[in-house]
Amino acid sequence: MLEKEVEKKIGDYAKLRGCMYYKFSSPSNRGVPDRIVISPKGVVMFLELKAPGKKPTKLQLREISKLEKNNVMATWCDDVISGKLLIDSICK
Repeated sequence: MLEKEVEKKIGDYAKLRGCMYYKFSSPSNRGVPDRIVISPKGVVMFLELKAPGKKPTKLQLREISKLEKNNVMATWCDDVISGKLLIDSICK
């Protein structure tokens, strides 16, 4: 499965759960997570998505860590099941 397929399946699930699901890019800040997910309750999560078995780059992990240090929910996943669980976790 390709990364774009993982993104689509997780995005479709997020929207089904009532979330807003945005593609995120920050041209002057490389390594930021791919997506921003906002739950119906207003919980915001930055999410880096990868193809199954792929890992984020060191730069991407550093950006996720920077977000977390500022009390922002940020993480990554490389499969649809864990992505759906992440969506579920912010929709409770």
